[in-house]
Amino acid sequence: MSDKENEQKDRGSSAWGEPRVGVYICHCGGNISDVVDVAGVAEEVRKLPQVAVARTNTFMCSDPGQAMILEDIHKEGLNRIVVASCSPKLHEMTFRGVLKRAGLNDYLYEHANIREQVSWVHHAHPKEATEKAVRLVAAAVAKATRLDPLEPIRVEAQDHALVIGAGVSGMKAALDLARRGVRVTLLERESYLGGQAAQLDRVYPTEEKAEELILKLALAVVRHPNIRLLTQAEVIGASGSIGNFRVVVRRKGSVKEGGDTPSLSFVPFQGARVDSPIPPASIEEFYVGSIVVATGFQHYTPRKGEFGFGDHSRVISLPEFIRLLSSDGPLEVEDKPIRAVAFIHCVGSRQIPGIHEPGPDGSLNEYCSRVCCTATLQAASEIKKRFPHINVYEFYRDIRTYGRGHENYYERASQRGVLFFRFEPADPPVVGPSSGEYPLLVRAKDTLTWGEEVEVEVDLVVLAVGMEPRGTEHLVEQLKLPIGDDGFLLEVHPKLRPVEVSVGGVVLAGTCQAPKDITESCASASAAAVKVSSILFKGYVELEPFVARVDPSLCDGCEKCLEDCGYEGALEIVETDSEAGPVKRAVVNPPLCRGCGACAAVCPHGAISVAGWTLDQYEAMVDALVGPEEVSGGKS
Repeated sequence: MSDKENEQKDRGSSAWGEPRVGVYICHCGGNISDVVDVAGVAEEVRKLPQVAVARTNTFMCSDPGQAMILEDIHKEGLNRIVVASCSPKLHEMTFRGVLKRAGLNDYLYEHANIREQVSWVHHAHPKEATEKAVRLVAAAVAKATRLDPLEPIRVEAQDHALVIGAGVSGMKAALDLARRGVRVTLLERESYLGGQAAQLDRVYPTEEKAEELILKLALAVVRHPNIRLLTQAEVIGASGSIGNFRVVVRRKGSVKEGGDTPSLSFVPFQGARVDSPIPPASIEEFYVGSIVVATGFQHYTPRKGEFGFGDHSRVISLPEFIRLLSSDGPLEVEDKPIRAVAFIHCVGSRQIPGIHEPGPDGSLNEYCSRVCCTATLQAASEIKKRFPHINVYEFYRDIRTYGRGHENYYERASQRGVLFFRFEPADPPVVGPSSGEYPLLVRAKDTLTWGEEVEVEVDLVVLAVGMEPRGTEHLVEQLKLPIGDDGFLLEVHPKLRPVEVSVGGVVLAGTCQAPKDITESCASASAAAVKVSSILFKGYVELEPFVARVDPSLCDGCEKCLEDCGYEGALEIVETDSEAGPVKRAVVNPPLCRGCGACAAVCPHGAISVAGWTLDQYEAMVDALVGPEEVSGGKS
């Protein structure tokens, strides 16, 4: 305990002195104060017993806001802090850090959410919103007065990381980790490295050959002594927690042990292959401190009849066309030269309920896949560059060339003679057989010419298919990974914790998280590597102490808690000796406990509580929410 902590401890009779609570209410730049009377909330809160200070600030999370709390802790002798602001997911750690800098135990902090839970949902009722904010802050104060100092749970961490997926993002994450001194096992379920990037001929905007990019990265991976590469391998079991995950892998492909330098060969549109002996199939078990999920994406497969797909052999997807275009010879389909090509954008992306037909699982891909527009324009521009005589038509909803240098593809395609037609999603192009000299006819209403109906005859229709989440159901189940509404793996926060998931020690890299191009995938892979190395470099990790606690004097080993616990290994019944003889007692394994409280709810003797969320703290909060007048009137 620091000198400052000892000084605070000596101020009163309890562990940290009689509670002196400081309350700080945030305007949130108007997000809160435009609805809630922030000054009025502070005035009411000052009347609460044990509240020593109640102040407001435009942005409590700003440096001046934090400095205000620091100064009050020292000048006013505060030993409990409550901040009423936005969601605790955003800034709880920020304010706990302030307590730590002031010498206070950082768990003597309580957060009240008066933005998402008040101003954003009651914006039409400011008076009632203010009243609700007062009660939420009062509840937070009531809990704060009963907080005890807690210490984080320290567990040893394996200096070993697992990266699942050896596409561009997986290889980049593995290489960055290895260069930071972390041992890495890189797992790939296919025989080749490179993932979806291997399905390209050239990458935009550099026009570098995909083969060169993948081989350069793959060579660095296989030559690094800290990387063990397993191909044709998949995770069949995973358990444990941050610092000590147990992973079971089934493999039947090649193995590159750290320090080996096998040669690589590249197979176009498949990827880089490690040239090494293939061992027999086997099951392998190992332990890692952290896991990087880089499982990638899959291309949307149009349903039969969608823009003629499956009905006409000359309606193909953009990935298929990229293969066709990669040939050095003439551009042909079914051994006949191509004279005209039509591209259709947003196939399997930006789908709208009531307009587009849901997939087999009833879902729609309502998101933009981001890369399709630029990839389509790149292909169209390449056609006109190499085969100027071929007519190229693009049917689009919106051109979204969002990246640096991507807009140049649109300008280049226009200058080379590509014709653009814009359609409404409710009235998409219709593809069917042509009665003329071309095999296919595309008909659409062009909004650029105020709804004029256009018809173009073509030899080939290319569908710019979007990205979909790659099937990771087994991994999601094993690791309890969160999934967003779009089906991709979900990060904690897109700005503050962009590669972390709610499962400690598991991070995301690349397109398993959302549609991204190669540059963005590599950036997220590097971010994931930094996060993992920061977790593992100490040799231990510190976990939140909000876990179940068992009072052995009240526990009789009835096992009801075990029956309701949803986390394997978090609780166990252990036989111990007592004066009366052997007895059974519940024991908590803190690293595996998630503090959900299910065990506390079913314990018939009240032997279990959750640190930081004890029953007396709940009761104090409920009393404060209900209000003294309702409690005294018997309405609680």
